[in-house]
Amino acid sequence: MDVSRLIEGRASSDIISCTIDTPVREAISMLASKRIGALPIMEGGRIAGIFSERDVIYRLSNEGDACLSRPVGEVMTSPAITIERSTPILDALSLMTKRRIRHLPVTDGQAMCGFISIGDLVKARLDEIQHEAQAMREYIQTA
Repeated sequence: MDVSRLIEGRASSDIISCTIDTPVREAISMLASKRIGALPIMEGGRIAGIFSERDVIYRLSNEGDACLSRPVGEVMTSPAITIERSTPILDALSLMTKRRIRHLPVTDGQAMCGFISIGDLVKARLDEIQHEAQAMREYIQTA
């Protein structure tokens, strides 16, 4: 199964994002109010980076609350690591594990068409395993 199956039915307009000029304080408020762990940061219709809870923690630890009034473009993780919609789920999981990240923008050419978390991938993989196990049980019962 590939990532396109995960994001089908999700409108790219539903992706919560902000621009590089958004103040860090406002981006943090978006994370908290939407109960999400990261935001894709956009510049001119393209993904400029990702702003995550980790970025907040690292900046607060190093700079204190002075970072809260800075633009998110100065504190985000950039460049963003992205995947194509045709990426197999296991490849996306492997990438997240190797790079120690929890969110990936999904692209179709230069345009972002989805934003997935490691939770999305783990759930899809568990569903796939359960489906395979059920098919095996049915096969064994009919053999």
